[in-house]
Amino acid sequence: MNWKKSQVERCPATVYYVPNFITPEEEASILQAVSRAPKPKWTHLANRRLINYGGIPHPKGMIAESIPAWLERYVDRINELGLFEQGTKANHVLVNEYLPGQGIMPHLDGPLFYPTITTISCGSHTLLEYFEQSENESSDSSTMVRRRIASLLIEPRSLLVVKDDMYHRYLHAIQDRNEDVIDDGIANISQLGHEVKIGEVLHRATRVSLTIRHVPKTTKMKIKLF
Repeated sequence: MNWKKSQVERCPATVYYVPNFITPEEEASILQAVSRAPKPKWTHLANRRLINYGGIPHPKGMIAESIPAWLERYVDRINELGLFEQGTKANHVLVNEYLPGQGIMPHLDGPLFYPTITTISCGSHTLLEYFEQSENESSDSSTMVRRRIASLLIEPRSLLVVKDDMYHRYLHAIQDRNEDVIDDGIANISQLGHEVKIGEVLHRATRVSLTIRHVPKTTKMKIKLF
C-alpha cells in the first residue's frame, strides 16, 4: 500500500488518511480481543478507559513489555509501511475505548514519543478536531485562544497517520458528544470510504482506537507477560 498517496491536502503538514485499512473481520477480532482484556489492565479516566501495551511511557524510560500476539500483527503491519525513520519500529500501543458522549481535551502527544502517530479505529466513527493555540494579550491580562484549523472524520477500520507540524504544533481533541454534524470544515471528506453529505448527523457508538507508535527511550529490562 502506498500510504503517501493518501495525504490530506486540506490540512497543514502532515496528515495521511487511509479508509478500510483493516477488514470488517479484523475489526471484529480486535473488538473481541479488547473486550476480553482483564479488568486490572484497564486504566479508568473521567472520559474514557485505556490500556498500555508494550509498557508504560515515562520520561525516565519505558520498561518494555511483550505485546500480545493478536495486537503484534497490526504493529508489524504498521512497521512494514515504513512510516518511521529507517531502523525505527513501533514498540507501543495505546488502546482507548470511548463510549458515546466521551472525548478527550485538546492536547499534544509530546516528546515521549517519536513524532509520528498512527491510529487504527474500530467500532464507530469520531470527529477529530485540530486547534491552533495562541496567546491573546490585553491591557489587563493574557489568555490562551484556540482556533480550529481542521476536522477529520475518522471512520471505523481506517488508518490515520499524523506527523510534522500536525504533531508538534497543533492540539487535537474529540468533543464530548453523542453525535457529529458533517460540515465543510472536514478536511478529509473527499477521501472517506463512504459518502457523507453536508448537514448529515452521525450518531456515535462505542469506539476502540489502537494508537501504534514508537517510544524512543526504553530501559534494557524487558518483562514478558503471559
